[in-house]
Amino acid sequence: MTRSTTKMLASLGPANRVARNEETHPLTWRLRDDGQPVWLDEYQQKNGYAAARKALAEMAQADIVQTVKDSGLKGRGGAGFPTGVKWGLMPADEAQNIRYLLCNADEMEPNTWKDRLLMEQLPHLLVEGMLISARALKAYRGYIFLRGEYVDAAHNLNRAIEEAKAAGLLGKNILGSGFDFELFVHTGAGRYICGEETALINSLEGRRANPRAKPPFPAAVGVWGKPTCVNNVETLCNVPAIIGNGVDWYKGLARPGSEDMGSKLMGFSGKVKHPGIWELPFGISARELFEDYAGGMRDGYRLKCWQPGGAGTGFLLPEHLEAQMYAGGIAKVGTRMGTGLALAVDDTINMVSLLRNMEEFFARESCGWCTPCRDGLPWSVKILRALERVQGSRQDIDTLLQLVDFLGPGRTFCAHAPGAVEPLGSAVKYFRHEFEAGVAQEARAPTQPA
Repeated sequence: MTRSTTKMLASLGPANRVARNEETHPLTWRLRDDGQPVWLDEYQQKNGYAAARKALAEMAQADIVQTVKDSGLKGRGGAGFPTGVKWGLMPADEAQNIRYLLCNADEMEPNTWKDRLLMEQLPHLLVEGMLISARALKAYRGYIFLRGEYVDAAHNLNRAIEEAKAAGLLGKNILGSGFDFELFVHTGAGRYICGEETALINSLEGRRANPRAKPPFPAAVGVWGKPTCVNNVETLCNVPAIIGNGVDWYKGLARPGSEDMGSKLMGFSGKVKHPGIWELPFGISARELFEDYAGGMRDGYRLKCWQPGGAGTGFLLPEHLEAQMYAGGIAKVGTRMGTGLALAVDDTINMVSLLRNMEEFFARESCGWCTPCRDGLPWSVKILRALERVQGSRQDIDTLLQLVDFLGPGRTFCAHAPGAVEPLGSAVKYFRHEFEAGVAQEARAPTQPA
């Protein structure tokens, strides 16, 4: 995905001709048409840091937490845990005055680039969101744990932090409120597993990026043994608008029928006419996203299947495009919404080859901590390679389905392996004939009796 296609596009189709504005597009209305970053002066001209000033001057810490809880904001990294509830898990004991706020900006989910858009073009939105969130959590220090390959994002975030410091929006006694908050960018070494919050904490501490056993949860024992809250980039970027505009307004952004509140960065890639990212209300139909925003498939291609939110979500068929884009709506058709960045798979793609490529990635990115993931994912790759070369055995497909079960939710130390095998299970379910075509010719004949 190039820089030009990661820009917010305003006029791709009939449904997208309404201009972005503060009332309907809280995350993206400040974006520039030329795709350049919005720096401090322009950001403040566009009402930037007004919510932070309100939170610091007019709201108690508990009021900020309650407002976010009442808004229904959920994590935007893929898990969808209620943000206010997560904040409420931080200890109330004032004696525990060393607390940390970590921003998970590791964004290594294949086919996902939404956080990159925000960090590269609206870095101050993330800084403001973290400032308000830190006030709510009584955190005196924050870290943005950033994917190492995001060089432009690192540069822009560091510049935004320096601008905020110079303006008295970070550091000691911010805006005369008596609240202190320091913010740092920490670039990782490029491991997918760092997207798991406790592996991220281990990496930040300079340790191997293995997930930790829970409990204790990070809210009690996090980075350097202190209470810690980890939130995703897009999650934190929602906070200023919620504080500035209120709970009822935020809930009103979603379409009727959606159980998730607010708006969401959604997108489509693959051989669609207009690949990109758009800020859309929860509850929009996948068909509207695919046809009105992404423009449908390019001429000469047919939609074979699609993933709703990254490589770790199951495949769906064209008839599932009627589903609403929110967690419960996608769950009704058999998978997870994940990051909301969808992939269109066209009719020229062989599913065995596609899954082999995916499982190679997931196997390589396993931390190796638990046996099912460490040994099961490479096993799936070995089988898929054989099927791709039409050298598979009659038992291979059943073995793949056994691996989907053995590596499923609750069977492994973290969610890496369950996410890795979810697309595999759905691909076999919907396209079993393509896997059966990979069985060697001599293995297809029934065994002759002696």
